[in-house]
Amino acid sequence: MMERVLEPREAGHYITENSENVFILEEGVKKLAELLYTKVRSGDFDVKMWRRHELNPQTKDEDAVNWVFVSAVLNFSFWSEKESEKYMVKYNGKEHTGYWALCAAMNRALDEGFEVTTPSYYAKVDLKTLNTIFRSDSAYGIPLLDERHEVLNEAGNVLMEKYQGSFANVIKEANGCAQNLLHLVVDNFPSFRDVAEYKGKKVGIYKRVQILIGDVWGCCEGEGLGKFDDIDTITMFADYRIPQALVYFGAMKYSEDLMDKLKQVHLFKSGEPLEVEIRGVSLWACELIRDEILKRLKTGERLEYEPKSLTVNAVLIDHYLWDTRRELASEMEDIPFHRCRGIYY
Repeated sequence: MMERVLEPREAGHYITENSENVFILEEGVKKLAELLYTKVRSGDFDVKMWRRHELNPQTKDEDAVNWVFVSAVLNFSFWSEKESEKYMVKYNGKEHTGYWALCAAMNRALDEGFEVTTPSYYAKVDLKTLNTIFRSDSAYGIPLLDERHEVLNEAGNVLMEKYQGSFANVIKEANGCAQNLLHLVVDNFPSFRDVAEYKGKKVGIYKRVQILIGDVWGCCEGEGLGKFDDIDTITMFADYRIPQALVYFGAMKYSEDLMDKLKQVHLFKSGEPLEVEIRGVSLWACELIRDEILKRLKTGERLEYEPKSLTVNAVLIDHYLWDTRRELASEMEDIPFHRCRGIYY
């Protein structure tokens, strides 16, 4: 019998209970929850957040969902060795770095006639063409181009062989259940199998598959292809930036040994205990933050004006922290992020 993989929420709790170098600070969790609670009450915090980004698709159809899938297949490892050496793409007169450079490059490619979101195309696209599609407007190219080529071909081939060439068919098979979709993706698309071994158990952190589900939900604003009755079971997307934001806000702290390693710009291996602790404890911290906000919503006074939607889940908490990290990048410079080169985040 195959050993069971702990699902993200269970994995985050297990890792936090056993962590030796990353810790949750209850006071910081409550403070951050209070901050986010005010955002929820003011109507700044809802499913419509996703489409406010100009690079994201503005439709809710199959084309948009196919765009989301490609962005999730390629959504990993954008950090640069130095702040001054970033992969950058200019699009519509603006310069974009990190993940947004990927989105800008995808939109530029579509404008130029490359069918980068069509599975029959990207199942066969060659490395040279992909290099043109994701070309940089700075002196620094997109990291891990060979790996991106491999996982994109692989994903396209799976969709062609099993799903009539459309990711929308995978979503339809999930039948409105986010957890069904998570398992369909993990089972059928090998590059999404973000699983590590930690203190005797297999832990599923599943950053990219969960961000894929969160983005489909956001793209379709919780309707149609994006309607999931259990979207609240999706956790935050454990990457290298959300932990940095959680430490900045005082919801999480690192041991001295780990902080020294981070300051020495240590390169972590995917799946090593310290790396798993950073990601797993971040995940659990966001679950606790969510629970705190929900508690406040139950006990808080009613306002004269209440937003129609009071949706609170880990997907929205992740979006808020990720955006805030970018806005406050200079303030967070003294909190080093953990560096790990790989395809999972």
